[in-house]
Amino acid sequence: MAQSVLEGIRVLDFGRFIAGPFCGALLADHGANVIRIEKLGGSEDRAVLPLAPTGEGGLYLQMNRGKRSLALDPAAAQGREIVRRLVARSDIVIANMPQATLAAIGLDYASLAAINARVILVATNAFGRTGPASARLGFDGIGQAICGAAYMGGDPDAPRRASVPYVDFCTAAFAAYGAMLALMARDRSGRGQEVSGSLVASALTMSNAVLLEQAARGVNRMPQGNLGYASAPADLFKCGDGGWIIVQAVGQPLWERFCIMLEAPEWFADARFRDDAARGEHGNVVSARLRAWCAARTREQVLQAFERTRIPAGAVHSPQQALDDPHLAAGGFFVPLAFPGIPAPLPVVDTPIALSENPGALRGRAPTYAEHTDEILREIGYSAGEIEALRSDAVV
Repeated sequence: MAQSVLEGIRVLDFGRFIAGPFCGALLADHGANVIRIEKLGGSEDRAVLPLAPTGEGGLYLQMNRGKRSLALDPAAAQGREIVRRLVARSDIVIANMPQATLAAIGLDYASLAAINARVILVATNAFGRTGPASARLGFDGIGQAICGAAYMGGDPDAPRRASVPYVDFCTAAFAAYGAMLALMARDRSGRGQEVSGSLVASALTMSNAVLLEQAARGVNRMPQGNLGYASAPADLFKCGDGGWIIVQAVGQPLWERFCIMLEAPEWFADARFRDDAARGEHGNVVSARLRAWCAARTREQVLQAFERTRIPAGAVHSPQQALDDPHLAAGGFFVPLAFPGIPAPLPVVDTPIALSENPGALRGRAPTYAEHTDEILREIGYSAGEIEALRSDAVV
C-alpha cells in the first residue's frame, strides 16, 4: 500500500463541532496522527444527535473518525505542561476559537511558537480577526445569514437557513487547504506560521457572485424559494406519484434539448427565453409548464426522460431514501464503522477527495471519551505512576 501523504505529521485538535474537527478529520484521512484534546467530562459536541449509550452523536462520530482522544484540565498547571509537551513534538495545532480565548489558554500563535518554532496553528473563528464583530461567537447559521444566503434561499416573506451546515464544512475544508500550504511553506523556510479563517469569510466566498451583481447593478433581487434566477429550468417539481425531483439546466444546448423534450418548439423563437439570463427572469413560466408535465408522470418516468435527453435532474431524497439509493450504495460513498454500544456499524461517508497514487481512507472509528489518554501520556514521557497521580489530581 502506498504511503499516506501525511504519514508522520502530528496534529493536536482542540476544535469543537465542525469547522475545527472536520479539518482534523480530513488530515487524519490522509495519514496524519491526530489527537483530539477535550475538557474533563467531554465537550458539548459529543452529544449532538446522540446515538451511543455513552452519549456520542452522529456529528461527533463523523467529525472525529481516525483520531485518538485525550481529556485533561487545561487550567491546571500539570494540564498545561501536558499540552506543552505535546506542542513541542507536533506539526499542526487546530483550534476554532476567538483570538482572546486562544490567548487566554495559551494556544495563540506566539505562545505555541515559543515552544516549537515549526508548529503551524490553524485557527478559525466566526467573524474574522478584525472589525467590530471579531470577538463575537457564532455557528454555521450566522454565516448563512450575514452573507445574504439565508435571505436569498427563503421565500419573499421569510428567510430560510439551510439545514446542512455547509458554511462550517467549507471553513473546515479551507482550513485543511491552508494547513497544506503552511506545511509546504515550512519545507522551504523551516518555520511554522498561523493559518486563519472564519465562517464569515467562507460564507462570503460562496455568495460572492450575488454580491458582485448587487454592487454592480443594484438589482435588489427578491428571494423566490426553490426557483432559480440565473437560468431555467431551475426548480423542484412534484411528480404524479408524489415523488419530487430537482432540475437544473444552464446553457443553450441544454435549453434546446429541454424544449424538444417538453414539446415546446415555440420557445426557440420566444424572446423571453433568448439566453440564460432571460430564461431566469421568466423562470416561473418555465416552471409552470414543467410542473404540469411532471404531474402527469411518475418520478421514475420523469427522471428517465431527463436522462435520455441528457439534462441534469435528480430525485429529492429523504435521509432514508439517500441510504437506500443504489448508486450511493454501489459507489463506495459510505464506510461502515462500528462504535461501542451501537448494535450495527454506521455508514460514515468516506473521505471526499481521492488521490490515485496516495488514496486517503477512514483510519478507524471516532474514539470513546479519553480512550487514549494513558497511551498518549506514555508517548510524551509520563510513567505509569505519574499518570495515576495525574488522574488522582483530576488533571486527566
